[in-house]
Amino acid sequence: MIALRKTGPGPGLELAEVPLPGCGPFDVTVRVMRTGICGTDLHILAWDASARAMCDTVPFTPGHEFYGEVVEVGADVHDVRIGDRVSGEGHVVCGTCRNCRAGRKQMCIRVRSVGVQRDGAFAQYVTIPHFNVWVHEHDGGEEVIVPELGAVFDPLGNAVHTALKFPLVGEDVLITGAGPIGQMAVAVARHAGARYITVTDVAAHRLEMARRAGADVIVDVSRTRVRHAQEELGMREGFDVGMEISGQAAALQEMIENMNHGGRIALLGLPSRQFEIDWTAVVTRMLTLQGIYGREMFETWNVMSAMLTTSRPLRETILATVTDVLPAQDWERGYEIARSGAAGKVVLDWTTLD
Repeated sequence: MIALRKTGPGPGLELAEVPLPGCGPFDVTVRVMRTGICGTDLHILAWDASARAMCDTVPFTPGHEFYGEVVEVGADVHDVRIGDRVSGEGHVVCGTCRNCRAGRKQMCIRVRSVGVQRDGAFAQYVTIPHFNVWVHEHDGGEEVIVPELGAVFDPLGNAVHTALKFPLVGEDVLITGAGPIGQMAVAVARHAGARYITVTDVAAHRLEMARRAGADVIVDVSRTRVRHAQEELGMREGFDVGMEISGQAAALQEMIENMNHGGRIALLGLPSRQFEIDWTAVVTRMLTLQGIYGREMFETWNVMSAMLTTSRPLRETILATVTDVLPAQDWERGYEIARSGAAGKVVLDWTTLD
């Protein structure tokens, strides 16, 4: 098969012919149809400090956001069938640590990530444990989850996990970072019943996409401040729920300044450096700061699947975050678009190599 490979320690990737992956008794092999490019993949391409810290084996195949069709199931797999259309949970857990045994698998201390510490989905075929397979529902034979939407279930899961960590009904929400996950978080917060949603960024096109996703006010923080959004909305108190998705120090610092007493902040963005925050404000305003990593396995998958299969408007809004679908052989252009931040979610079509 053809795969996009990290062939050695250093910048770059290349399309190469590699053996088909084997399928063990508890595994499932998927013919990959679509894959999403995410920030982790950009780090792996550049082979920067983050990639070197994450990736412990070279060569390997990156890619963890995918949608495809099951072509082989292991002898001991009974809940996945050949022909099923699926996405995959990218975190392969050990099953035996304290958290795994307690049902908190997203907190596994020995997690191995698809496309990072094991071969991923930037290939015509990928094999993962059957536990990690998410089978998409059909509605009377109609494909409700189209390939491009199925390919972004992983980042959508990040958005859903972040957005629904705290109750949202009637709450005023501040989201910092209007990239694809930020846009998805806006749509989910609106669907879940938030009152006012404010989104910050410095990219005008992404802020406009966030507005179309359901934001009431968008704030270009290179020009103005979050408090002006509160004035525009007529808010008498600070924000109830914050979602920090940008990873920018200034974003979290300004968010803390504008939270109501007792406010709750979900932290998804990974900062590139250490920075100070106003701990006095955190303590005296009794704020809750909650780190978010990946998805809850598998409650987040249940929730996002239920929302998407029952709400056409939400499906259409999430699908609109995918702005570019390119043939897999044009992966370099796809990476350039993703790296530039000039668009929304970039997806590669692997059926063009069949």
